[in-house]
Amino acid sequence: MDDKEAKKEEKKPIVVKNATDLQRLKLEKLMKNPEKPVVIPEPPKQKSLAAAPDFVRNVMGSSAGAGSGEFHVYRHLRRKEYARQKFIQEKSEKEKLDEEYHKKIEENRKAAEHKTAKKRAKRLKQKMKAKLKGKKPKTNNTANNSSQSDSDSNSEDEANEKNEEGENKDLSLSENKNEETVKQ
Repeated sequence: MDDKEAKKEEKKPIVVKNATDLQRLKLEKLMKNPEKPVVIPEPPKQKSLAAAPDFVRNVMGSSAGAGSGEFHVYRHLRRKEYARQKFIQEKSEKEKLDEEYHKKIEENRKAAEHKTAKKRAKRLKQKMKAKLKGKKPKTNNTANNSSQSDSDSNSEDEANEKNEEGENKDLSLSENKNEETVKQ
């Protein structure tokens, strides 16, 4: 009897309460047979209307000159033309929105690049300041003459390095400015 009760419980219909439950059920069904190929439907294609006819036969209006049977033909042509005009308007509106969206993305990207370049320049400036600060010569007043001459030669080397770093800093800043003008 346990087998029958277990089968009854398994055969109970599962009530789908929300989209998550539905997705879970579909995944469970797919995972029961992993060798079975999964078919992914293609996205819907964009609709398009037939081009407007170059030459329209049986041109008539809704005036009294047309026969009673011609009104339905007129109404059909009118409805078709209105649908075509509506489609053209919707298409142009969609293109306009897409263009605005791409413009906004481009502006955001340029703003982010500008901000990044500005922060990069600031980091480099701080880095150079830290290098210059860390390489200041340490003078010792109690040292003898030989150590003073050594420290003098060291201080000259450090001064040369500072000058080179200052020139490199000026070059890097000018390069950053050139990059920013090219990007803009």
